Amino acid sequence: MVGHVDHGKTSLTRALTGKWTDTHSEELKRGITIKIGYADTTFYKSKDGTSYATAMQAEKEKGRWEVSRHVSFLDAPGHETLMTTTIAASSIIDGAVLVIAANEDCPQAQTEEHLQVLDILGIKKVVVVQNKIDLVSKEKALENYRQIKKFLSGSSCEDAPIIPISANYNANIDKLVEAIEKTIPTPKRDETLPARMYVARSFDVNKPGCDISKLRGGVLGGSLSQGKLRVGDEIEMRPGITKKAKDKESVEPIVLRVNALMAGGEAVQEAKPGGLIGVSTGLDPALAKSDHLVGNIIGAKGTLPPVLYEIEVEYTLLKREGLENPAIKPSEPIVISAGTATSVGAVLKLKGNSMQLKLKRPICAERGGKVAITRRLGNRWRLSGFGIIK
Repeated sequence: MVGHVDHGKTSLTRALTGKWTDTHSEELKRGITIKIGYADTTFYKSKDGTSYATAMQAEKEKGRWEVSRHVSFLDAPGHETLMTTTIAASSIIDGAVLVIAANEDCPQAQTEEHLQVLDILGIKKVVVVQNKIDLVSKEKALENYRQIKKFLSGSSCEDAPIIPISANYNANIDKLVEAIEKTIPTPKRDETLPARMYVARSFDVNKPGCDISKLRGGVLGGSLSQGKLRVGDEIEMRPGITKKAKDKESVEPIVLRVNALMAGGEAVQEAKPGGLIGVSTGLDPALAKSDHLVGNIIGAKGTLPPVLYEIEVEYTLLKREGLENPAIKPSEPIVISAGTATSVGAVLKLKGNSMQLKLKRPICAERGGKVAITRRLGNRWRLSGFGIIK
């Protein structure tokens, strides 16, 4: 769920799933999404195959509906300074819902940047939502629709369906469910490959004052990109845990055991690709709290990509109206986002459209993997380019 700040992504997630994903205290205080929000739901299809419904609607009209598909949503922040969170989520998404408010001119700053992220990462299965139609006249809604069509022209989602809705009044939500079901199919994944999961969230699930004998280990949240995970499996986590010794820091891979698995709010014995899962481990919960382990990859021992302290990236800088994006300079600080990992690097060497970076925090990534490049332009960090790890 992507789009400009305050265009209604979280409200739309609630309309589709029944869950309000802004639960972080700072999010509730400021009224914006900061962390990636998770919400699982089930979409239903009428038995004659002519219409679709959310789980809430199907619950009211039992007997008319059958399960169409289980779907997981990631509610990504829209605010520009939180763009890396959106980029981090991109490694585990199969398609996107781009939310554009009808009561503001299109495109807004983050609408443009989120569309660029979808283009960069090659995500072509997109449904566009024209939200807040209850706030404008018919003429204004049609004018905004024409702006959206012009904005999408030439992009990877030029032919994406545009569904007018009101998230707060649940208007046209059934047509949106139908568009998602027809436009974003479930991709085929190879379950025979070694398990691999990008860690997008990490938690300490223990309540304050919990008895020591009842303490539960840290929980890792994310989505399997390949393979299967079972309770009892031995897995490796890379880059791993930061260790300090004699004023020096090192990051070391760690081997864990899967103590429990959660999917769709229920305990399961086995998890497969697709959907969001929670992996309960024996990690000290203090290490996992507050998303400290985001950016790691977990999977079958000995099968994960290497841990990189230096990377060479073949890059392309974005050209956009109103964005001054000069050539990269030696020693310039660059923020690299790969998978769910984000790290600051200093430019060591430049040659043509390739740069070598020394990373402050190592990442676990494969050759050929895509990265997003964020630079400090003026007084702000801006999404400035993309590249491939060489």
